[in-house]
Amino acid sequence: MLTTHRISEDFYDENFQLIAIHSGLEDYAMGYAINSNCGLQLGRRNSDLQFDGDLTFSVFDWDDELSDTFWTLISNKCAVEETIVSDGLFQNRTSSRTDYLIKEHKEVDYLLKVDGVDGPTLVSHIKSINKIPNVVTAYPLETQTLKSKRNLIF
Repeated sequence: MLTTHRISEDFYDENFQLIAIHSGLEDYAMGYAINSNCGLQLGRRNSDLQFDGDLTFSVFDWDDELSDTFWTLISNKCAVEETIVSDGLFQNRTSSRTDYLIKEHKEVDYLLKVDGVDGPTLVSHIKSINKIPNVVTAYPLETQTLKSKRNLIF
């Protein structure tokens, strides 16, 4: 028998900050660049974040125990390939589409979720991320107005 658990409003902690990052860099290159420019130690998780079975988003994280801060770099985009089965004379076709973790910000390539950091530290890291070559821009993202913020609970 399968049991379903729901996260109650009391349990959900939305006390985190988000940095939106626009960049064409691959996920591993973005993680490396942030580590180099911001002095972080992000590492790839053993498993990606999965939604609806076929949506997977890469995740890099680091628990900075010294400053009691938890950093998570998440890809906002997921490429999905679908096979269209043909019943007739034509061969099966494949089509691809892009899906998003935070649907209301489809222009954002990566999200840097930060738990336990103060405002000046966040601003300092945003400035460092903006200095990375191939980063178009990075800026704080207001978490209170996000409709998809529950997707960031994991």
